[in-house]
Amino acid sequence: MDGGDREAARLWRVFRTVNEMVRDRGYVVAQRDVEIPLDEFKMNYVKGGVVDRHSMTFLVTMEDRPSDSLLVFFAEDESVGIKPIKKIAERMATQNIFKAIVVIPKTMTPSAKKVIQEMAPKYNIDQFAESELLVNITKHVLVPEHEVLSDSEKKTLLERYRLKEAQLPRIHPTDPIAKYYGMKRGQVVKIIRPSETAGKYVTYRYCF
Repeated sequence: MDGGDREAARLWRVFRTVNEMVRDRGYVVAQRDVEIPLDEFKMNYVKGGVVDRHSMTFLVTMEDRPSDSLLVFFAEDESVGIKPIKKIAERMATQNIFKAIVVIPKTMTPSAKKVIQEMAPKYNIDQFAESELLVNITKHVLVPEHEVLSDSEKKTLLERYRLKEAQLPRIHPTDPIAKYYGMKRGQVVKIIRPSETAGKYVTYRYCF
C-alpha cells in the first residue's frame, strides 16, 4: 500500500466515524455513508491519487427538526487558519446554519480558534483532528451506553429526584464522549452500564 492508498484508507475511516457521530447526535444520515466500502470511497473522493477533502464536506438535518442543520467541513490545510474558518462562517450565515463540525488534518492556529470563540454562541463550531476520528470511541468495549437528555427529560429527572444541576456528577465539554455527542454546558447525559444484579445501572452527568 503506497502513501496515497494509506491516506485514502485513513480518511475513509474518519469519514465513516463522522457519519456515525452525526447520526448519533440525531441527524439524518444515509446508511450507505456509514457503511461506505473503501473502494467506493476512493471512487467518490480520490482525484489524481489524492483525497479531495473539499468534496467530503456535507450537510445534514435533524430527524425531528428539519430546520436544524449541521455542516460537516473537512479542512484541507494541515494547520487551519482564519481563511477557511471565515469561509465556513460565510456559508453558515448565507444558508442559516448555526452548527458545524470542522475536521482538521492536524492543528488549528490560535487566531482561527479565537474567531470560532467570537462566533459563539450564535454559531457553534466543534473542532476535531482527524486523529480523533480514526475510531468510534463509543464502540469501545469499555465505554458504556450514553444518551444525552432533552431539556424536558432533564427537567423531569431533576424534579423526580429533587436535585439541582450542581448536585449531579460532572462531565466537561472537552471529555471525548461529551465532545462526540456535541454536549454543551447545562446538558445532562444518561450513562447506562450493565449490572449483574439489576440488569443495568444508570447514572447521570452534568456538563459544566
